[in-house]
Amino acid sequence: MRFTILGPVGIVTNNELTPVAGHRQRILLASLLLADGRLLTNEQLYSELWGEDPPHTAHNALQAQVSRLRRTLGRLSESSDETPPVVTHSAGYVLKVDPSAVDMHTFRCRTAEARRVAATEPGRAVDLLDSALALWRGKPLQDVGNSPLCHSTAVQLEEEYLTAQETRLELKLHCGRTEEAIGELRAISVVHPWRERITEMLMLSLYHVGRRAEALETYHSTRRQLTDHLGIEPSRRLKDTLRVILHEEPAPAPRTRPALVR
Repeated sequence: MRFTILGPVGIVTNNELTPVAGHRQRILLASLLLADGRLLTNEQLYSELWGEDPPHTAHNALQAQVSRLRRTLGRLSESSDETPPVVTHSAGYVLKVDPSAVDMHTFRCRTAEARRVAATEPGRAVDLLDSALALWRGKPLQDVGNSPLCHSTAVQLEEEYLTAQETRLELKLHCGRTEEAIGELRAISVVHPWRERITEMLMLSLYHVGRRAEALETYHSTRRQLTDHLGIEPSRRLKDTLRVILHEEPAPAPRTRPALVR
């Protein structure tokens, strides 16, 4: 049995994904998974499931939600090895599950391995990041709302996703796969126009292949976005990249030790 949170919350058995029905059931399962085998107190779970104003019957309601989750896990694991137990303590609950069964941990393990080999095996690092990013099925924890733990983790995971994307493209440039990277950089820059590292890589990539005018337009387009929508100027680093292109100086090579997810 495996669990997905990089997208909608789900349970995978026999290679079949089952969405978790019920908003509070999804929050409960996601919160227990994010606790990584640590105890979540009743009070923490009240906050996750009902916010700042839990009902007077929250204790009984939580017990009912846990019982329902246990039944769901038991039903889905009938044809698999075993059911991950939801263990009751006097102060709260723990879900005993192997971290490798959660897609978030698999993503982080693969990006960590990519970081380890990036300097010596950039091609392998790209493959590792490809496999890590392939785990994503949408925005993380997208169907659990704004419960405190889930929301903060989702924000962190989205940043890790974008950093992994940037690093993967930087490694592609390092491996000489420039034209391939340009198309992907263009696509990402449309969705995330404020990521100046994406703009910098796109400018330098275009400049490397002789498309100087497009590189300059990329800068000016980003500057317009920043000044019109945020009221700020591009960073010093982006301005330095513009200067290199304007003066037709040798472009800096991609870094050999890209900054991967920490």
